[in-house]
Amino acid sequence: MASVTKKRNVSSAKTKPRIIKRAKIDLNTKVDYILESKQLANDVFDILLALESEEEKEAIDAANACSHLFCTLLERKELFVGEMPGEEEEALSGEYSAEEKYRIFMRHRYISCVESLLDHVGHELYGVRESALCCLMKFAAAEGRHPLEDLDWSEHYSFPRELILAVVSRLLSQTADNSLLISRFQEFLEMDDVRYYVMSSICENVGRVMTQNKGAVMPVYQGNVFTFMSNVSVPSKESELTNFMVKQEAKHEDWKAVKLNEHKRVFERMWLGFLKYKCPNSMYKKVLVILHDSILPHMSKPTLMIDFLTSAYDIGGAISLLALNGLFVLIHQHNLDYPDFYKKLYNLLDPSIFHVKYRARFFHLANLFLSSSHLPVYLVAAFAKRLARLALTAPSTALLIVLPFIYNLIRRHPSCKVLIHRPSTEGEAVEDPYLMTEEDPALCCALESSLWEIKTLQKHYHPDVAKAAMLINTPLSQQEDDISDVLELTTYELMERDLKPPKTKRIPLEFEKATQLLNGGRDVLGQHFCLN
Repeated sequence: MASVTKKRNVSSAKTKPRIIKRAKIDLNTKVDYILESKQLANDVFDILLALESEEEKEAIDAANACSHLFCTLLERKELFVGEMPGEEEEALSGEYSAEEKYRIFMRHRYISCVESLLDHVGHELYGVRESALCCLMKFAAAEGRHPLEDLDWSEHYSFPRELILAVVSRLLSQTADNSLLISRFQEFLEMDDVRYYVMSSICENVGRVMTQNKGAVMPVYQGNVFTFMSNVSVPSKESELTNFMVKQEAKHEDWKAVKLNEHKRVFERMWLGFLKYKCPNSMYKKVLVILHDSILPHMSKPTLMIDFLTSAYDIGGAISLLALNGLFVLIHQHNLDYPDFYKKLYNLLDPSIFHVKYRARFFHLANLFLSSSHLPVYLVAAFAKRLARLALTAPSTALLIVLPFIYNLIRRHPSCKVLIHRPSTEGEAVEDPYLMTEEDPALCCALESSLWEIKTLQKHYHPDVAKAAMLINTPLSQQEDDISDVLELTTYELMERDLKPPKTKRIPLEFEKATQLLNGGRDVLGQHFCLN
């Protein structure tokens, strides 16, 4: 069998088109023949050769044939178990029986098949990639039921960890975007043990690849890693860990894959290991958007994300705002002590916030951050004054957000009404004590100033803005203004609304329409006299 093996290997058989033609015709029949008779074991080379075909259908058919063949051999225990001897060693040694030599031979063919399928995970045709991925996961399930290696009872039990690690490594390509194939893999992440070992494999892969590349930004690779990790969702209760690909018959309770704390620990290690390296700016946005819903709730110590959030804030723009949202969650829900939070939010207020596409999100989150009535008066006054100063050069659509926003701040903190009712000295030039360039809201002297900017906006060219600014002349109502309706307002929508002719309102004359007044009116008059 060794001499046959040397003559008929996959690499040398690539030059035999006649074999490819036969394999195309009857791959399933060959599988049946191999399973029926060990004397036809060499026909496995035809199947492996078809697996290397450049034609999509033939490669997919060969993958399905390999799946059927080797899963059946695993179930029959007809693959060699343990440390593999070399084929040359097996041929020369006389200590192996014919049955053992057959198992060694088929085990070598199985290894070749797995290597070919791993290569196909990076195939240019998606159909071949998907077929190879599904076949490998069938092998993983079969190996879990019938292990090919000596079991490590201390940690991994009979789970095929090495095969899963190899699959994950191929999915996390450094050159090709595998987001579609990774999404296809999400089906297998529903199994608790697969999810646990996938997270562990991602940790190892990220650490190795990023170290080899000295922490350089790798957009394609990091995009694949993020797609993979964002598909991972850890259960909230340990009782939900019931779906396993590999059923452990012995010592099931000691297996790490059945413990929720172990899932959370490796989940936390996976994200922290990924986020400690520099990411593309677009990646920061993707991570920060899902941070509070999909990442922090599943971490054992969410406050460990403080370093990532701090570095994300330093990038500026929308990323800084999203980073503050993550910090706010840590402060509000996990008791994080971060005294510079409102100082950082205050420094985000500049003229650009009125012109960026995330303006609506900014004011929505800022309204959330400043919703507490326990904030110090000087801080709220600083925000109100800075927004009022920025309003002098803001577009009309932004002013319809800013003015109600300032009014809501004053409603929540009545002590800030001093900004409205400060005595004035008419006829005298008064310098505003407010320091616009001061970065610390505690030192900007906002409480010593006034909201004269809103008084100026009462002369605004747009009637809606002027009307909104006039509200400061009257006592503010207790009920806050709902700014959600104007957060997404655009200049086009505002102009369209102004150009539409006003609708004539119908004047209500009677609660119920008279239906018989002109038809004799007897019933109506009768009802009138009865009431009198």
